[in-house]
Amino acid sequence: MSYELYQMDNFTAEKLPLKLLYVTHSAYDKGWHSTQHTHHFTELFYIVKGKGSFLLKGQEIPVKENDLVIINPNIEHTEKSNWQDSLEYIALGIEGLTFSLPDEENSELGIYTYQGDRVDILFYLHKLLSEVQQNENGYEIICQNIIEILIIKLRRDRNFTIGKVQPQKINKSAAFIQYYINQNYRDDITLDKLAEAGHLNKYYLGHIFKQDIGVSPIEYLNQVRIREARKLLETTNYSIADIAAFIGFSSQSFFAQSFKRQTGTTPTRYRKEAVKST
Repeated sequence: MSYELYQMDNFTAEKLPLKLLYVTHSAYDKGWHSTQHTHHFTELFYIVKGKGSFLLKGQEIPVKENDLVIINPNIEHTEKSNWQDSLEYIALGIEGLTFSLPDEENSELGIYTYQGDRVDILFYLHKLLSEVQQNENGYEIICQNIIEILIIKLRRDRNFTIGKVQPQKINKSAAFIQYYINQNYRDDITLDKLAEAGHLNKYYLGHIFKQDIGVSPIEYLNQVRIREARKLLETTNYSIADIAAFIGFSSQSFFAQSFKRQTGTTPTRYRKEAVKST
């Protein structure tokens, strides 16, 4: 019999100052993309299937299967799926950390793509999803340890510098609902549906969301929709009715009312002024 003992003298485990806010698995129709948005936390996207790109600061950065994309806090971005080969990804929201690579070409953008061991990365990500979905006793501790393993592996493989960010103490449920709205604003969304998605009482959801985000969930939904409408009015020839339907409004008149309430003008006048300024 052979026997080997590996001692760990003076072993002290470094605890990373992070908080896992959400885990989600998303697969979208061909050509789908979300609206431009920012977060106070870091987002990690692992591309399970498909191709697409991330848009930020006037740049379009292509991504493909097995890319792990890291987007630092407060970076305005959106993801766009390929028409022929739509994106499927697992996304994590992590509060308390930033990543940097001094020699990375896109370091000032706060986005990095990483090609690592697919089997290894997927094992941990699927375990995270499983723990969150099953919601069994102590799952938070397991998730916290898994995400720390992932971060340490990233630092080991790519020599990332991990910076600390002062947490904003946003409720995890509010962060998830904000993410959910950014991804699904085109759908027929009500407070009841948001509460169901977050497994929350709708009155509690309304309270914590307004407390942390500053507006109610439905007000935030309308802000996201109107922000996207402005881009479509500025850059496309779609009719007002088509834009209203595309961004999730039940009618053109309701869209026009909401648009004027937020911008002080009508969609038609906004488009005319945008054309004049170009």
